[in-house]
Amino acid sequence: MNIVETKELTKIYEARQIALNGVSMTVPQGCIYGLIGPNGAGKSTALRLILGLQKPTAGDVTVFGEPMSMQSGDLRQRIGFLAQTGRFPPDMTPITYLDLVGRLFGIGEIRKPRLSSLLHAMDLLQASSQRIEHLSSGQRTRLGIAAALMNEPDLLILDEPTIGLDPEGANQTIALMNGLRSQGKTIILSTHVLPDADQVCDYVGILHHGKLIFGGTVGQMKDLADMNAVDLAVEGDLDSALKTLVDGIPGVRFDRLTSDSVRVSFNHGGNFSVWLGRVMEEFARHEVKLLSIRQAGELEEAFLKRLAEDKYRGFSRAFGGSGVSTIAEEPPTPDKQERGATE
Repeated sequence: MNIVETKELTKIYEARQIALNGVSMTVPQGCIYGLIGPNGAGKSTALRLILGLQKPTAGDVTVFGEPMSMQSGDLRQRIGFLAQTGRFPPDMTPITYLDLVGRLFGIGEIRKPRLSSLLHAMDLLQASSQRIEHLSSGQRTRLGIAAALMNEPDLLILDEPTIGLDPEGANQTIALMNGLRSQGKTIILSTHVLPDADQVCDYVGILHHGKLIFGGTVGQMKDLADMNAVDLAVEGDLDSALKTLVDGIPGVRFDRLTSDSVRVSFNHGGNFSVWLGRVMEEFARHEVKLLSIRQAGELEEAFLKRLAEDKYRGFSRAFGGSGVSTIAEEPPTPDKQERGATE
């Protein structure tokens, strides 16, 4: 079953700003769907339309198999939402605020036990009696997530949930999303923090200037990148080692990323590990210490590559070119891609 489906969803503000342009996407049940894109890409607009908080200019939204509109309060009762710019009553405490949220949802005697367990899960017990205006930005974000979970939603929509969190708080939020997925919850995660999406998402949809330029699994997204390369973080005289390596191993390209990191691309056939081993041997000979190794082609690189191709197609169309790309102009929705995959 698909929890959310949009068909040619379009939103134009005041006949001058196209915030969303013909977006068709599918969110299967029990998955985490990452809606990713730079700021201003149309992510928040898409979420408001999915929630029925705004009326689309054109197109349709279906949630839980039913049409979503501004009058669909019964559907919104089954959704938890964390807004990116959420505001809280400053003179309330986390306890009184969650209690209010529970009352608004019509939650009865289980309201107090539920808010207590959420405060514990969000690591807010010590701050539960403080005024919200005195909480840190990270604590307010966690309080917003707790409020979004008060009604035990079937669909959870999170708009930039890790913004303002320290690394520990961000990791806790990611662990929470993984846990909710294991319980069968469906989550739409809007973010421009690509490592977060890489860690937690099953599917991704990339928005760029209001258009969905890719929809598919995270694995399919990564396939867009050059997988025959690794990024190495090192310590030592990297310049000296690279001078030897460039001439010593033909067919291997070295692209300096920073003063202490390099991307190594292999154009050979055969055993990848053999050629990487030769690079490591040369590093050791120059007393260059390897700190970390990461396969190039992670989600961030694939995302940037997809944006670059979309910009090229737009440029080509503007000047009458074909804009040919190795990626389909109208990407299939995730469920269609999955049926056609041979994994």
